[in-house]
Amino acid sequence: MPRTIPEKESMTVEFKSDRQRLPDRELIAAVVCLANTDGGELYLGVEDDGTITGLHADHRNLSTLAAMIANRTNPPLSVRVAALQEDGYPIARIEVPRSSRLVATSDGLLQRRRLLADGTPECVPFYPHEFAGRQADFGMLDYSALPVTGASVADFDPLERERLRQMVDRYRGDRSLLSLTDEELDGALGFVRRDGGQLVPSATGLLLLGRESILRELIPAHEVAFQVLEGTQVRVNDFYRTPLLKTFERVMEQFKARLEEDEVQVGLFRVPIPTFDERAFREAFVNALAHRDYTRLGAVHARRETDGFIISNPGGFVEGVTLENLLVVEPRPRNPALADAIKRIGLSERTGRGVDLIYEGLLRYGRPAPDYSRSDRTSVIVRLSSAEPDIPFLRMILEEEQRTGAPVPLDSLIVLSQIRQERRLSVAEAASAIQKDEAVARAVLERLVETGLVEAHGVKRGRTYTLSAKVYRTLGQSAGYVRQAGFDPIQQEQMVLQYVGKHGQITRRDVADLCRLTPDQAKRLLSRLVAQGKLELQGSRKTAYYRLRP
Repeated sequence: MPRTIPEKESMTVEFKSDRQRLPDRELIAAVVCLANTDGGELYLGVEDDGTITGLHADHRNLSTLAAMIANRTNPPLSVRVAALQEDGYPIARIEVPRSSRLVATSDGLLQRRRLLADGTPECVPFYPHEFAGRQADFGMLDYSALPVTGASVADFDPLERERLRQMVDRYRGDRSLLSLTDEELDGALGFVRRDGGQLVPSATGLLLLGRESILRELIPAHEVAFQVLEGTQVRVNDFYRTPLLKTFERVMEQFKARLEEDEVQVGLFRVPIPTFDERAFREAFVNALAHRDYTRLGAVHARRETDGFIISNPGGFVEGVTLENLLVVEPRPRNPALADAIKRIGLSERTGRGVDLIYEGLLRYGRPAPDYSRSDRTSVIVRLSSAEPDIPFLRMILEEEQRTGAPVPLDSLIVLSQIRQERRLSVAEAASAIQKDEAVARAVLERLVETGLVEAHGVKRGRTYTLSAKVYRTLGQSAGYVRQAGFDPIQQEQMVLQYVGKHGQITRRDVADLCRLTPDQAKRLLSRLVAQGKLELQGSRKTAYYRLRP
């Protein structure tokens, strides 16, 4: 029988030998290690190299194993235990959930899991300075709101205060901030916290207004890098440990210095086409600053490469945010106090939906969507493509916006881009692209049909969508429309009859391939020809075929 358990260990898979009866203390430590990382499965009775050796006789009664684990962990951890047979040996699979709280053994051992350079996992101590980052991942602690021990209000730089006020005005932030005194501003933006009767700077206050020397001393994890690579050559490699507002301005200056623009004529207007959309870059960079893990060493990187910009930050997605719900999940900042201050200053989208601007800034120019696929549990990485813009696609979007007097909604942009790439789209595929249910996706597609940008083919579950003939003409690909949309029913019937006349018979699969139809659509076409007396059915089910009626 095929093997039913994993071949090797990983971050979420642990093997434990039980030939000599694994001590309870070691078993509990391994469970705690998984729970404090990403959870996973522990297979008892399997060697480190994956060899099955089975359970010790003392562990054959699995009914008490879950209770023993709960009794030996603090807080008690609930696991599920299942008995398996593998290669004739009994083994136990212990399913360990990812705990939202730090879990220790009853002896006080606290561990987490990490990968070695060769990809194998190991358990290491979970140190107190790492607790804040773990709690922030689950939204249980806002590190940026904590008072910073050893800092005072005198550590705020007056020049940074003035920079903040100028940026509120320049970026159209919360203008009510401009009328506040320095002390009132500190309170409104959470720059200070009362600690033992004293006003002490918060991490947010130091990150935005703190003197560089104080930042280096008290928040040593803060660092930002701007790099420019040409092939393997590093042209620019600048590192900043300055306050965030100053760092933001310097990085944006570096970005704009490398920004190139072309223009396209749309009606009476000339529209600029940049190599990168400034709003998209700004949102991605500010997101990296606001959502990075400031308890973890490492820099926020903004790296210009030959085919795009890559922006990364230490700290993975917070709990509840995944690649599959990135477009629809409610905003969950790792550092709420810092994120709120940055929004009120005007540097990021006030609604918290900056990711929408990142997508829009690429898709409207016909470029690929932002790519987050390289992100993992330790970092968020997004790639912004600098591919050549699709000018006809952009012109189509701009003309539609001029017609309606409103921007094309993001869901529509995503669907149009997906159809442009895939040529034909189903409702299920559209739902996956916009990360919403099929009812919403169908409504988006049908609205696009009403605007004349998209055409529908087929009915019910077999219904698919292509760009319309009008759009293909705009794109200069009229022949592409015929290839994708297929042929009208009369043409389809003639094609089927000509095929049967030449080959003697035809199957439903042949019809689907010939006319670019779904199996259900092919079945309906053949049934219509039978009803018209032009074809007759021979055989049944898998052996069924059609031939000309005598």
